[in-house]
Amino acid sequence: MRKKDNVVLIGLPGVGKSTAGVILAKITGKQFVDSDLVIQEQQKRLLKDIIAQDGVDGFIEIENQVNAGLEAHNCVIATGGSVVYGKEAMQHLREIGIVIYLKVDYQVITTRLSDIRGRGVVLREGQTLHDLYEERILLYEQYADVIVDETGLTIEQTVEQMIKAIDDYHE
Repeated sequence: MRKKDNVVLIGLPGVGKSTAGVILAKITGKQFVDSDLVIQEQQKRLLKDIIAQDGVDGFIEIENQVNAGLEAHNCVIATGGSVVYGKEAMQHLREIGIVIYLKVDYQVITTRLSDIRGRGVVLREGQTLHDLYEERILLYEQYADVIVDETGLTIEQTVEQMIKAIDDYHE
């Protein structure tokens, strides 16, 4: 089995996976991969267009395939918030990296996600942001090797917590 040389960030949209991921990559000398951008590049469409054209289930299937086939070495990988719906994707990501769940309180999410549809967030018909939060936190916790609670932390403090978590994980 190969060494887990990647760091995989999971969590709800708006928790700062991309922002913290870029900083973490710079500090640790890793490459940065945003799996949402990989999906857009492979599909030649924006996430919101994929969701509009293929529906939520179609998008989740595409996201699962792309993430399950992601080849990355020595990278920080920021995933889309719905990646945890893909069993094959999460199995693959856990094999190639340490999975860190960036956790924030629901109140924080509501302030950060004002334009939820424009961001390409996967919401089913009639599903509220709170429903989504409740549904996904269980999955994030299930798949995480490490949980970093960002409540009350700055982005720099969050990155420091991630570095500490990675160091602790390797010991």
